[in-house]
Amino acid sequence: MHAQQLNGTYSGTLEVQGMEMELIYNLTTTNDNLIATMDVPMQGATGIEMDSAVLENNVLTIISAKLKMAYKGTVKGEAITGTYQQMGQEYPLDLQKIVKTKPGNTSLPSSDAEISKLAALEQGDYTYAVEDYFKTPEAYSFKLSPDGTYIAYMKRRSSGERDLYLKETATQKETLLMKQGEDLIRGYAWANDTRILYLQDKGGNENHHLFGVDIDGKNSKELTPFEGVKVNIIEGLKEDENHVIVQMNKDNAQQEEPYRLNINTGEITKLYSVIEGNPPVAGYNFDRKGNLRAISRIVDGVKTEVLYKMDGAFKQIILAEFGDVFAISSFNPNTENPHDAYVLSNLGTDKLEIQLYDLKKNKKIKTVFKNETYDVSGISLSRKRNYEIDYFSYTAEKAVVLPQSTTYKTIYTRLQKEFGEKQFFTVDRTDDELQYLVVVTSDKIVGEYYLYDVKKDTVKLLYKLLPQLQAEDMALMKPITFKSRDGLTLHGYLTLPNGTVKGEKLPLIVNPHGGPQGLRDTWGFNPAAQLFASRGYATLHVNFRISGGYGKEFLKAGFGQIGRKAMDDVEDGVDYVVHQGWVDKDKVAIYGASHGGYAVLRGMQKTPEKYACGVDYVGVSNLNTFMDTFPAYWEKYRALMEKIWYNPNNPKEKAIMDEISPALHPEAIVKPLFVVQGANDPRVNINEADQMVQNLRDRGIEVPYLVKYDEGHGFGKEENQLQLYKAMMGFFAQHLKPETIVPVKG
Repeated sequence: MHAQQLNGTYSGTLEVQGMEMELIYNLTTTNDNLIATMDVPMQGATGIEMDSAVLENNVLTIISAKLKMAYKGTVKGEAITGTYQQMGQEYPLDLQKIVKTKPGNTSLPSSDAEISKLAALEQGDYTYAVEDYFKTPEAYSFKLSPDGTYIAYMKRRSSGERDLYLKETATQKETLLMKQGEDLIRGYAWANDTRILYLQDKGGNENHHLFGVDIDGKNSKELTPFEGVKVNIIEGLKEDENHVIVQMNKDNAQQEEPYRLNINTGEITKLYSVIEGNPPVAGYNFDRKGNLRAISRIVDGVKTEVLYKMDGAFKQIILAEFGDVFAISSFNPNTENPHDAYVLSNLGTDKLEIQLYDLKKNKKIKTVFKNETYDVSGISLSRKRNYEIDYFSYTAEKAVVLPQSTTYKTIYTRLQKEFGEKQFFTVDRTDDELQYLVVVTSDKIVGEYYLYDVKKDTVKLLYKLLPQLQAEDMALMKPITFKSRDGLTLHGYLTLPNGTVKGEKLPLIVNPHGGPQGLRDTWGFNPAAQLFASRGYATLHVNFRISGGYGKEFLKAGFGQIGRKAMDDVEDGVDYVVHQGWVDKDKVAIYGASHGGYAVLRGMQKTPEKYACGVDYVGVSNLNTFMDTFPAYWEKYRALMEKIWYNPNNPKEKAIMDEISPALHPEAIVKPLFVVQGANDPRVNINEADQMVQNLRDRGIEVPYLVKYDEGHGFGKEENQLQLYKAMMGFFAQHLKPETIVPVKG
């Protein structure tokens, strides 16, 4: 048999400890050499490159040193009978040639015609269209070059794609640097004055690759051409303009490790190897010269261990219990002691605070900033002025910035004079700290970017994001505080349409946030809430227990309570705004993404009488299958996730998981549901959406189901976002609006 006869896709099911996992091998031939890649659909992994594939005497052998995996099987026609080996274990694995298909059950998604019909249900004469809120800004994501000669930014084409541009600050000459192809540019950064780095993945699978290009468009190069590998920049090196430090799970799919990367050639040097059998590493801390000074590891699955390098060896300085935090924010060169660092810690206190800490003595020098009500974490240092503290920041009901240095106080006062009561932030600056990029924003302003020149003392407008949205037409986002049914103080935000009169009871969309652990909703411009308000709907955001920013006791109050007391908090928020007289209790919808999508399904299962309809966007539906489909690089967090969520190996908790998994109780969901999913989602596998839709349809319930095969965990492409929100507005119009409703302008 010749190698080229094997060309194609082969699928088999691996059974490990009672769990079934599909493995797919893709075989191609180049110059009579067999090349293999592997897909693991359950983990959202595709195109994992194998080291070798050899066919001898009808025996196929595939090897991956990175995965510590080998497959050996006998080929007979379109079938291969063999054995899969990994980490010293052997499992039978028989493969069958298949025609490779799209992820998930392709018979389930609604057709484009059906989605368009749903969107057409919203009718009315509105000041702003869906496009006005969700089309990509003409320009966004602005970043100053280190020397201030250029501003880089993403710019929208008329057809919706986003390209990377440069503009000279002196002449305003604009140049296209990198054009978007099939895949989005997910992020970029200045490496030095003449070179830019940017990230792309494949269709939202989050296996980001790093690319580099000079500002003249030359020397364009993929710097991390490793299939199935996820890369992140973790340290820019101001004192070494030819290198950055990245982390990749290149040698172990389950563990990110740090590398010094040459930004011109792609040459890499590994800086630390995680030894098999040692606790997995969750984070690395480098100083400004690129020296690895500390690592944080996960011990016993749930504790955090911080090791600091002293006398050439890493030594444990902190072992933090589950729920406690000790994290190095930055080393402090503004001291005679090389072991001083600013750390974020809540050891011995409820709220996260910023401390100056002697890592060698393992002793707090002093608390430099704290707040009695909220966690604090923001600290900005001036590199030009020997790392003097410029300001602290934290999030209360709104964002708070507290200037510290004399220099920054002067800058902040000047900008206050310019912008008055508007909320503003300095989001970037040149190396000489003579030019600042300033963004002005609020609940009614998407964002306005200005360039402040310190020497000239001038403030120049660069761009207004979505200028078609006039602030006076936007709705007010009101901070609210209320008590949960068991006495916790809860915070959130209520957005009411402009022109709402006292006593008017509005339809409401409650929007639980994702995460859920450690994330929170904040005050500011929210395009979905503004769109909803323009159509006459109020929007409620609740920072339920387990949300971040309110201290560790509030966070820990939600551990083991996802879908239970955390869901109670969302319901209590709805009851609160109903009691205040703002909302029609019979016209409440629930909409959310990721954990928010789970909250939609769980809420409709738990209290079906409370919600008129729901929109589940990339949400978990079955906690059992969700826990079985973690991406490989999440495995080190499994025990932690089981503490925060639930442990399927604990019979009592397994019973809870079954009870609060909506896909297992489709009979409880009796109100209209719209499901939305990205097919390449590595976090919430498409199976989560498929099984929910299938189980409801098996009961004869038609569920609109929007799937995009070029997206992952949330839609990134403009055309997909627009289709989603148009369909969503049609869905809400169908189920929330009385037939006689008068459209709300604005």
